[in-house]
Amino acid sequence: MPSIRPLVLAIALALPVGLSPPVGAASAATGTSVTVHAPRVERTDTPTYVDATPPRFSWLIDSRANGTRQIAYRIIVTHEGRPVWDSGNVSSARSFDIDYAGPVLQPGQRYEWRADIRTTDGGGSVASHFDTALDEAGWHGAQWIGKADPESLPAPLLRKPFHVEAGVERATLYVAAGGYADLSIDGRPVSDAVLSPGFTDYDKRVEVVATDVSLTPGDHVLAAELGRGFYGMTNPNVWHWERAPWHGQPRIRTLLRVRYADGRVQDIVSDDSWRVADGPTRLDDLYGGETYDARETMPATWKPATVLPAPRGKLVAQTEQPIRVTDTLHATSVTEPKPGVFVFAFARVIAGWATFDATGPAGTTITAHYGEKLMPDGTVDARDEHHYFKAGFQTDRLTLAGGPERWHPRFSYKGFRYVQVEGWPGDKPALDAVSAQVVHTDVAVTGRFDSANPLLDWIHRATVDTLLNNLHGIPTDTPMYEKNGWTGDGMLGADMFLRNVDADRLLAKWVRDIADTRKADGAPLLIAPNPGWGDVRAPTWHAAYVLVPWSLWMHAGDRRPMEEHVDGNARYVAMENARSPGGIADTELGDWVSPETDPGGENAPEDKRIAATAYLYRMQRVTAGMLRVLGDNARAAGFDAQADAVRDAFNAHFLDRAAGRYRGDGDQGYRQAHNLLALAFGLVPDGLRDRVAAGVAADAKARGDHLDTGALATKIILPVLTSTGHVDEAWRIATQVTFPSWGYWRDNGATSLWEHWKLASRSRGHYFLGTVDDWLFGDVAGLRPLAPGWQRIEVRPAVTAWLDHASAAVMTPYGEASVAWRKVDGRVELDVHVPVGAEAVVGLPGRSDAVVGSGDHHLSAP
Repeated sequence: MPSIRPLVLAIALALPVGLSPPVGAASAATGTSVTVHAPRVERTDTPTYVDATPPRFSWLIDSRANGTRQIAYRIIVTHEGRPVWDSGNVSSARSFDIDYAGPVLQPGQRYEWRADIRTTDGGGSVASHFDTALDEAGWHGAQWIGKADPESLPAPLLRKPFHVEAGVERATLYVAAGGYADLSIDGRPVSDAVLSPGFTDYDKRVEVVATDVSLTPGDHVLAAELGRGFYGMTNPNVWHWERAPWHGQPRIRTLLRVRYADGRVQDIVSDDSWRVADGPTRLDDLYGGETYDARETMPATWKPATVLPAPRGKLVAQTEQPIRVTDTLHATSVTEPKPGVFVFAFARVIAGWATFDATGPAGTTITAHYGEKLMPDGTVDARDEHHYFKAGFQTDRLTLAGGPERWHPRFSYKGFRYVQVEGWPGDKPALDAVSAQVVHTDVAVTGRFDSANPLLDWIHRATVDTLLNNLHGIPTDTPMYEKNGWTGDGMLGADMFLRNVDADRLLAKWVRDIADTRKADGAPLLIAPNPGWGDVRAPTWHAAYVLVPWSLWMHAGDRRPMEEHVDGNARYVAMENARSPGGIADTELGDWVSPETDPGGENAPEDKRIAATAYLYRMQRVTAGMLRVLGDNARAAGFDAQADAVRDAFNAHFLDRAAGRYRGDGDQGYRQAHNLLALAFGLVPDGLRDRVAAGVAADAKARGDHLDTGALATKIILPVLTSTGHVDEAWRIATQVTFPSWGYWRDNGATSLWEHWKLASRSRGHYFLGTVDDWLFGDVAGLRPLAPGWQRIEVRPAVTAWLDHASAAVMTPYGEASVAWRKVDGRVELDVHVPVGAEAVVGLPGRSDAVVGSGDHHLSAP
């Protein structure tokens, strides 16, 4: 290990860099260095459908003066110019998730609000608005409509003519759907959202989207095309989405509310006065793809729309960001591996769809197969190797009407890097004949990481791309194959989601999806939302129900998920404890896809009780922590007592004290995962921690500096090694380029993270082996939260002996926090930015920690 000289800290004021740009209305008092910006309600900019009770307000403060603190705020809410609530001057440093505390807000109304802020360096103001959700009466009789024939496959088109008079002040379109609804006015999309609204367990909740639209006086047509999504899937699959309890033809409930300047209100509602016809989308399936016949774009026959039963779930706001097309990639090459078979290649693996520009005779059908990798003969690997889907997989078919046609699918997305086209009219298609659209939940990328090591930088970029590829209203496990919200995957990735992207609203929504899957005994199912599949015992995966709310608390400072779910969490954890004889739990899923895993899915032999019991212990401690945060100390003590008993049982059953290691029945050799879980979750007796950690490091070294971990333990191996004095081994594992390692993926052409360590990996779009990104932020750059919401930040780079520089930034509820360190002439210099409302504990090797307040600070070490 390289020697590290003692460091001498020197703190000096630096000019502010990298401050977040203002969002929304903002102002600063004259003569101050304070700017107040980013006004949000329910963590959303100007939300148009707020059903939270009470709604919460937030803002960000930037200041050029170090040590600035908020000392007071005043929030004023008005409606049409009339006062509704005035908080008065509140002495508080709190700047986010401040509850509205006025009279009951009326449904379907717009409220304006303003916050006046005072800080130690002056003040500022911020203003914005939000709209409340409709109540049932506010829907003004809008009905659920669609087409009657339950066997008909084409996507229905719906249309309703309407007239608008002069003097429109504002118009808002409210939409709920079973499936997806693509709406337009006069042929123009009402928004850039796609695959909308978001999907849920439609027997429990149905999401509503509200969009402000622009209308001119005159005649208009409101139209919709409906897609099946997970509501009306017809392609049989192993999860039985086609047999979900809510299954039916896609349907829509919509209200267009037009408000005039003179106070009049005009409502255009969905009912049987609308007309319906089969459209050109002859089949749509999230897994199978779409069949589109351009000759059917103008239906000859329209019938009255059918009023259909409403989904059983209650209407709720879509709180997660919409799914959008976020980027377009142009093909890097087009090859012809077989006569008439053309393969378009793109720069990286994405989730989304292709757009086709083709000209040919009417009736010509172009077939496109999507895949993440190629077969040996150069064709696209679009195989459904596990026979998940009985009626097609990742395939689009476009039939031309004659003349030029530009088309892309609307109700399915694929995971792919390559598109194989057959039936192309004429000669070899031009390179620009097919483009690729990146499609995912439109979260802002708020985190940054950079270093002097190209491999670490590649790992981070591939991780973020893979995270984004797996955000489609929920965190999914692969955009190509499963598209499901596997609980274990989302639980393992929650921390890096929250460090890298604005994912707190999506994850909070997804925890509700998990809660909706619970059985009578309180245990969740394996995927969420869920059609009734995955009833197995798996505390290692079900832990998402408990641990994701805790991640939201630590990274986003959001206590609502804890408040909403703590009773359900406590019930499930108590049940899991009760069915664990002698404190030893069991699970169907252990350290999934370790390097010995067969590509077909057969995992290496291991005693899965070790992982199950470790996760039971972790859930007990976290449940106790949540109860204490919420003021229920008596119940917290009960869960701590359960955890103490489980820890004792765990060590009695699995700890070999003489050898200083954990072992289980049926294990083949040393299992890094067993020992890492024990260390990470605090199960190892204090006197043995050094020996157990040394055993992990020694095993990795004996394997040629390689990890031997699957999804559960890969998340923790580098942080555990680093925190227990083995950062040298952590560094060697992280920068390894032979199997199994991230560098091995990169050297074999990866642009994203894979499902397995082996080259035979089925999916090239899994993030759960990319949780090394946690270590890049927390140890390489040295940036981690010490208190909920990053109110107290730790800055402690751990690899200054191996790197020349590294930097990272995260968006906290208080604003951006960042660190950048570098070596200059044998010195280590560090710049840290601490947002107003937070403080940082800064540590460099060989020196006492320094505590710094908000602002920009420069620290150096000779």
